[in-house]
Amino acid sequence: MTDCGCDEARARMEDYLHGELSAQHVSDVEDHMNACPPCGEEKNVGEILTQKVKSACCETAPEELKLSIRQKLESSA
Repeated sequence: MTDCGCDEARARMEDYLHGELSAQHVSDVEDHMNACPPCGEEKNVGEILTQKVKSACCETAPEELKLSIRQKLESSA
């Protein structure tokens, strides 16, 4: 068990929330957040916010728009 400290846990929070840390860094950050109530609360807020943003951004662009953008990109290359 390694406690990485508040500064490192907060610096890695975004990557942690998005599943972009190595297994060792995940373990270090989780160990700290489980032992530090303020950082644990920040993680909880981050998880809720991340979930809300994901659920609010569920729309996709219409196929016509995607095709138009691809054509413009190909013609400018």
